[in-house]
Amino acid sequence: MQVKILGSAAGGAFPQWNCACANCRAVRAGTFHGKPRTQTQIALTQDSRSWFLLGASPDLRTQIEATPELHPRQGMRQSPIAGIALASADLDHVLGLLLLRELQPLRVHATASVRRILREDNSIFGMLQRIPDQTIWTDFESGKEFSLRNAQGEDSGLRCRAWSLGSHYPAYITPARQSQLSPGEASLGFIIHSTSSPRLAYMPAVPQIDAALLEQLDSCDILLFDGTFWSDDELIRVQGSGQTAAQMGHVAVENTLIRLAGVRCPRKIFLHINNTNPMLDESSPQYRQVRDAGWEIAEDGCQFDL
Repeated sequence: MQVKILGSAAGGAFPQWNCACANCRAVRAGTFHGKPRTQTQIALTQDSRSWFLLGASPDLRTQIEATPELHPRQGMRQSPIAGIALASADLDHVLGLLLLRELQPLRVHATASVRRILREDNSIFGMLQRIPDQTIWTDFESGKEFSLRNAQGEDSGLRCRAWSLGSHYPAYITPARQSQLSPGEASLGFIIHSTSSPRLAYMPAVPQIDAALLEQLDSCDILLFDGTFWSDDELIRVQGSGQTAAQMGHVAVENTLIRLAGVRCPRKIFLHINNTNPMLDESSPQYRQVRDAGWEIAEDGCQFDL
């Protein structure tokens, strides 16, 4: 299995368009000891021909153009992107679907709740269904394994199991609608493998770390984990107000380093990093603390084979 990190930032990317925090100012001034990042996006393949996306970020078009493996290969209209697996209905995770509306056959794997939000409640996503079989939607259930398949139903050889991480749906979904949806399908992580490859865990938004999650992570070989905020009060300190990391559905990195210190994953990587996070600065003590703890910090364009 080949994995590409097309984007590694949290919503708004880095620098964020309306942010003047110290990190964003330094990037714009050319004095930052670190790298800009687009919004989190993962692509993976088993055969180097058919690629599957985990989510569809608002930066997807730029990310595709920056990745030769995802460019058209033959004919007038074609893409090696065969399908998408959705972990939530968050705008940062689904808006890129609208960039894939150019009549390219695709399969979207989603829970029934997320499918209902996008297909029944939001008419704009009807652009994915302008012609018959333009987009094939396939439901999966949290906790059960499913195969990633293309629009024609061909099996990629990649197996995916969703793990429920949180019960809160995005704010744009009305309370009345939320009451009709399964809380266990609101926010998911994925554990992915093939018959011949190690296990990859993709956990971009983790509100809490419990014993059941620790057990799952301990069986994985590579962990892509929520690195949104360094500390729980990060936004409050930077902005003077706002919510804590926990209130926004994220475990702070400084706590993750402690809670996951015993996990046996040989490779642990933080991604979905907010623009205010001090570990983005490669000259900072937070960056050194992460690296000294054996963790990596994802960058756009990183890739690895399992």
